[in-house]
Amino acid sequence: MESVTYLLERWSAGDRAAAERLMPLVYDHLRRIAAAHLRRGRGDQTLQATAIVHEAYLRLQGQEQVPWASRAHFYAFAARIIRQILVDHARHRHRLKRGGGAARVTLSEAIVWEEAKSPDVLALDQALERLEELDRRKATIVELRFFAGMTLEETAGELGISIETVGREWRRARAWLSDQLAVGA
Repeated sequence: MESVTYLLERWSAGDRAAAERLMPLVYDHLRRIAAAHLRRGRGDQTLQATAIVHEAYLRLQGQEQVPWASRAHFYAFAARIIRQILVDHARHRHRLKRGGGAARVTLSEAIVWEEAKSPDVLALDQALERLEELDRRKATIVELRFFAGMTLEETAGELGISIETVGREWRRARAWLSDQLAVGA
């Protein structure tokens, strides 16, 4: 069986067939990521994990010769696409309801908000964009941990840094995001 890393290398080299062979290998992981986001969201969510993954697949297929640096790069990119799909959907729902019903999500682990105070997808997206401007690695850790569903160990392995560094930066990023989302509330 071909590895994800090998297929990413082939895809980077322009092999479109490698991209086709890659998707069955990553589909279940991407579906679990999407399902986890939907579980953290509001109960009135109209999206389904399968639909999110299929949309992400279409957007990924549109990439031409992306120089995939690693599996982490791919999963971070896929997580960003899933995040954008959720943001687009929230914007659409927000527009339809004239400001009401924006989907709510919560960050896992140490950030706990009351239901009424949990950040919506749009606020989280804006905060992550600000974090990325300030510290790209912390933003990548958030994407891998929160949006790609990776453990501390997986994130450390993918980024080539220690578990302790990932843990420290994950805590700092969550605290920063919590502050940013509290200011916007």
